[in-house]
Amino acid sequence: MKQYFDRLYKQSNPEFMAELRDRLAQDQKTFIVTANPEAFMFGEKDPEMHALLMDEHVTVVADGIGIVKGAAMLDVQVTERIPGVDVAENLMQYGHELGKKIFLLGSKQEVLDRMCRVLAEKYPNLTIAGAINGYVPDKDAAFEEIVAAEPDIILVALGIPAQEKLIYKHFSKFEKGIFVGVGGSLDVLSGSKERAPEFFIRHNLEWLYRILKEPKRIKRFYNSHVKFIFRVRKEGRKLRK
Repeated sequence: MKQYFDRLYKQSNPEFMAELRDRLAQDQKTFIVTANPEAFMFGEKDPEMHALLMDEHVTVVADGIGIVKGAAMLDVQVTERIPGVDVAENLMQYGHELGKKIFLLGSKQEVLDRMCRVLAEKYPNLTIAGAINGYVPDKDAAFEEIVAAEPDIILVALGIPAQEKLIYKHFSKFEKGIFVGVGGSLDVLSGSKERAPEFFIRHNLEWLYRILKEPKRIKRFYNSHVKFIFRVRKEGRKLRK
């Protein structure tokens, strides 16, 4: 487990966003994993997820507060959270400023439709190169469409680990592009769902807000986040021996 923490981006959120803008401006191909505890738990049992988390060409940032706290427990210095929704939103803004192209894959069709309207209204200089919902049967074929479109920003909203594994599978086919698995971020950025109120964001309690809004998430939270804490503590004891 600690090997995943060692790969985390260690600088601040503003520093990461500045680097992200530079990479977009310079057409530097980049794959970003916005890691929460679930990502690292999948890494331990899924060989494909493990491979991409350990790939030096993949940038792993601490999305969830559980990752930041877990890093501290293992004496890995991580400055702060870098939320995936902020990464996606900033990429849209940078793409608008730089006159880039974006491709969206995933989410429901109604979410994509709303997202495209938001993009057209809020980021008019960001060209929508394509948008394919997450229910198409052949997602590899969908990625071939993305290859042909040559976008600069590729946001994949299929949920973890499917989105990361699909990006990793096709990453080598691209000459450029910033790739991010964004989970439910398009729901929030399109206005289909509300983001947690400022109090929850400021106190790193967005996870609690999501559970309060969707109680069915409790089982998933336990299987990933609670088991994750026990796993990290066990790793910490092993390292201290």
